[in-house]
Amino acid sequence: MTSSLRTFFFASGLLVSSGFSHADESVLDVVSVNYPLKYFAESIAGKHVKVALPMPADIDPAFWEPKADDINALQQADLILLNGAEYAKWLPKVSLSLFKQVNTSSLLRDQYLPVKEELVHNHGSGGKHSHKGTAFTTWLDFSFAEQQAHAMYQAFVKKMPVQKPMLEENFKGLQTSLKTLDGDLLKIGKSLEGVALLGSHPVYQYLKNRYQLNLQSVHWEPEDAPSEQQWETLKQIVKTHPAKWMLWEGKPAEETVKKLAALGIKSVLFTPCANAPEKGDFLSIMQDNVARLKTVIPQ
Repeated sequence: MTSSLRTFFFASGLLVSSGFSHADESVLDVVSVNYPLKYFAESIAGKHVKVALPMPADIDPAFWEPKADDINALQQADLILLNGAEYAKWLPKVSLSLFKQVNTSSLLRDQYLPVKEELVHNHGSGGKHSHKGTAFTTWLDFSFAEQQAHAMYQAFVKKMPVQKPMLEENFKGLQTSLKTLDGDLLKIGKSLEGVALLGSHPVYQYLKNRYQLNLQSVHWEPEDAPSEQQWETLKQIVKTHPAKWMLWEGKPAEETVKKLAALGIKSVLFTPCANAPEKGDFLSIMQDNVARLKTVIPQ
């Protein structure tokens, strides 16, 4: 055997023994169940991942149902990023390798928040559903979001050990951003202590819990005009919960904003950003959310 061939086989052996062969230079095919996890993945792994977000933009990812082509893509993926907290309702119905699944909130199970609300409704073309069960917008507690990102970082290190220095550096950058958001909201929460707030939709449980907001949610959709019954229910709520601000997950209809204003209630956007935004990214959207919530603080 020539010297060059010996060198080739020796190098090949090192690559195989590392469990990677050509994978050091490859890109992982990843599927995410929502946009925040997609953003975390791309922030941590950069060009080393290709992250798919398979659901249409007009469907709440938490209630999306995969079709045959989607299931095939999930089964072919290298990793599937799961939110946990009963987020992906379809998961028990689909056969997927456990080795590909990354439940990013698995260490937070004992801190999940229950939901008793049973009202059936729909978002866009996603079909009717109820929020009863477990609150799932875990990332709105930014200390939870940090732990979810860390779980993802650990999964990437297992898949790409050679890239650990890069992955660690990127994770620390994301971690710093999430800690900053968390710190800002903790300060806002203290400034809003005792201030009654309304939520347009039951998606703010972790935000309320972490930042000690005195918030009560109704069940309104931004794009739909509330019914007379919903207006009456709101009027009854504010008799004992005199809120002057309502948080909205999406931009509310102008007519709704005007009718709320007539009741002395202003509207402020605080979007969970479960779907990919048309402009900006997760971090910029959350920074805007925090900036808007700061305006609610009584002067």
